[in-house]
Amino acid sequence: MSIEDRDLAIAAAQAGATVVRANHGASLARVEKPGGDFATAADLEAERAIIEMLRAARPDDAVTGEESGRTGADGAERRWLVDPLCGTLNYAVRSMLVAVNVALRTRLGVTVAASADPFSGEVFWTDGTGAYVRGDGVDEQLAPSAASRLVDVNLDPPFPNDPAFRAVQLLADRGFVERFRPRVVSTTLAVAWVAAGRRAAYVTDGHLRDSVHFAAGIALCRAAGCVVTGLRGQPLHTGVGGLVVAADRETHAALVALVDGQFARDPAR
Repeated sequence: MSIEDRDLAIAAAQAGATVVRANHGASLARVEKPGGDFATAADLEAERAIIEMLRAARPDDAVTGEESGRTGADGAERRWLVDPLCGTLNYAVRSMLVAVNVALRTRLGVTVAASADPFSGEVFWTDGTGAYVRGDGVDEQLAPSAASRLVDVNLDPPFPNDPAFRAVQLLADRGFVERFRPRVVSTTLAVAWVAAGRRAAYVTDGHLRDSVHFAAGIALCRAAGCVVTGLRGQPLHTGVGGLVVAADRETHAALVALVDGQFARDPAR
């Protein structure tokens, strides 16, 4: 009996998470990448485990892996987006703030996705209609909440809207400080946490269409009922790009107003 896409995404993310957890704390070889970035042997091994599972179950699907790149037809109607270890720098210094992300993009958009936390054992997943977290084999529906006032801000490059917008400036903005409490986790696990009510919001610059890093988290947040837009409140993947995802409309509106304030100070925009 064939496995459903939803269950395949969950199983693939768990397979990657098993590798990441097993290699934590080991002395790992590094593979240098452009822009001062790097991958570890754990990234590569986790990606192989995920892709082997996907190919065994869906041999005709295309795949984009963070480390191995694109395989399959460029115009494939089904493409898996794989980030085997989101938070490599955290991991390399033995921090446990990482995620393993797997998402399926079809002509309808991202239809299933899973984001696994290798160290808590949780897997956040969506079948495109609902959003859940699985722990100890039990699924619990995700419920976004802005109660914590915690907003995660991605400070990692690239910064395509610099100098008009700099995410780091939010942390010093009086309006931000008066209303929110910043966090910088440096892994897209924090996007899943917005869907789960553990963060009020998440903000990042960048062009994120078909992003192996963000596809799973965005899908989770949409399915959970979060407000998901680009930096200036525009439809996602349009205009200046970026991402503002919030647990509710009030939080989202406040963050977009702060972002707009930065753009307003740049005469070029």
